[in-house]
Amino acid sequence: MAATGLVLITEMFNSAIEALCDFIETNENEKIKVIKDISAAATGISILIWVVVMAVELTNFWKIFHT
Repeated sequence: MAATGLVLITEMFNSAIEALCDFIETNENEKIKVIKDISAAATGISILIWVVVMAVELTNFWKIFHT
C-alpha cells in the first residue's frame, strides 16, 4: 500500500515539475530537459521499488496458501 502511494506521489511531483518547467520556459532548453529527465527518473525508480515490493508480497502470499 505504501509503495503504491510512493508511486502516486512521485508521479504528481513529476507532473508538477514538468508543468512548472513548461510554464517558465516554452522554448527548447537543454537545462529544462535535464530537470524533466531527473524528475521522470525519480518516478521510474519509485515504480521499480513498487515492482520489488509487489514481487515480495506475492511470494509471501504464495507461500502462505501453498504450504
